Amino acid sequence: MQAMEKKSSFQFTRLFLLIFFSLAGCERPDPTVTIVASPGAFTMPPTPLVTRNSEGLLPPTPILQQPVSSALPTYLGTPTPDAPHAAGENSEPFISHTVNAGETLGYLAQVYGSSVEELQTANQLGGSDLLYVGQVLQIPTQGQTVGSSFKIIPDSELVYGPAAKDFDVRGFAVQLNGYLVTYSEAVEGQWLDGPAIVQLVADRHSVNPRLLLAVLEYRAGWVTQTAVTDDGYPMGYRQPNYDGLYFQLSWAANQLNWGFYGRSEGGMTSFLINDGTRLAFEPTINDGTAGVQNMLGAHDGATYAGWQQDVGPDGLFATFGRLFGNPFAYTVDPLWPAGMTQPPMQLPWASGETWRFTGGPHGGWNTGSAWAALDFAPDGALQGCVETDAWVTAVADGRVVRSDLGAVVVDLDGDGFVGTGWAVLHMHLASRDRIPAGTIVQAGDRLGHPSCEGGFSNALHVHLARMFNGRWVAADGAVPFVLSGWVSQGFGSEYDGALVRGSTVIEACDGCREQENTITAE
Repeated sequence: MQAMEKKSSFQFTRLFLLIFFSLAGCERPDPTVTIVASPGAFTMPPTPLVTRNSEGLLPPTPILQQPVSSALPTYLGTPTPDAPHAAGENSEPFISHTVNAGETLGYLAQVYGSSVEELQTANQLGGSDLLYVGQVLQIPTQGQTVGSSFKIIPDSELVYGPAAKDFDVRGFAVQLNGYLVTYSEAVEGQWLDGPAIVQLVADRHSVNPRLLLAVLEYRAGWVTQTAVTDDGYPMGYRQPNYDGLYFQLSWAANQLNWGFYGRSEGGMTSFLINDGTRLAFEPTINDGTAGVQNMLGAHDGATYAGWQQDVGPDGLFATFGRLFGNPFAYTVDPLWPAGMTQPPMQLPWASGETWRFTGGPHGGWNTGSAWAALDFAPDGALQGCVETDAWVTAVADGRVVRSDLGAVVVDLDGDGFVGTGWAVLHMHLASRDRIPAGTIVQAGDRLGHPSCEGGFSNALHVHLARMFNGRWVAADGAVPFVLSGWVSQGFGSEYDGALVRGSTVIEACDGCREQENTITAE
């Protein structure tokens, strides 16, 4: 059985996948960060509290009436003037999907940004959720109407990239002294307070912590208010096992990534609001805005009327402005330079050792991120979560910037911040013998033992993923993994792919007993 993680793949089929960048040229220009600060210049017009009514909208949400600081950055340019995207309303109304072994309606609803009810209606299934292998389903893709054209954030404010390098989550939260700083809960066996949870969610999903704080303030008032109602669901997603700040904020971050990477890389042209309204993305919005629009329509109380208010100038955008200033003042453009190539990397185990390639391209973290990850396990390791003395080694030179909760993250440019330049995530490393943060490593140095620690896994392995400027780099995209000459490829479904070197093709396989998925490091 595939070693599935809760942070698993970005689940779009190859039918939807696009080549999302045309990378040309050999020069690597530095990204430009545009921040125009003018003391006292940033002001917002008086905005009434978000009013909810009997149409199923949420109770009033406390939002700031004045900026946090009189020195917030202002923005004088045009938000992300990118070329128009394909309009969802002009796409085919349905695509066909042939059911594979193990697939359910719930799984396919998640894959295609749909709902079980929408799929049942489209395929005249009544209330049944029974599927059979080979069954052909019709998947709705066409928006009933076109969404908002108002741009909410630049792409660089959705990812945890260069513009957030000096942002201090704890320092900012303590300054405002809201409910967040007094909140705490246990996460994977460690007791964390509110700011630490925000930081962890930002790190794991590579989503900008400024955006997460703005969402938390807009939805629940936790950043600035002390007298809040904490019912365990501050994001309004009231599903089993999603109570508490960590799971609520992780859900929100995943929805942000889902809309961002789905639109930029997965061919996603429409999305579903929780009341059943399917909207086409307006062609001129940027992918960061698409991510926010997707998240704001996904909570249990979302309706089209409420969503229109949430995505407009007096919605989340206004709350972000009061906390941090105009989001477009933090624009970093381009996030990825033309001609971007991966630096040299090697297989994550020692020379002479044989490991198994157990998972092809799948999500860097959670279901919404790009297919940035590959999985490997020591040859001969027992199935399940058992201890091993095998070592995961660094794939490149760099500095260890995180070593906690199963993760070892190596920053390759050495500046100590994951969101600038290349960084590599080694996930599921056991706490026993794990290398400490701050350590300078060279390719081949020992980092820790593969395990099931961090997130969810049902078999020991190492989960390897890359980021550049805070954006997940797909292992089946224009810049594939290259590890000791092995080049990653994807076959169009999660975990399904190969490593290719010359004429040799090694397909990913979990649980294989033969030698077809083994690789020996040279």
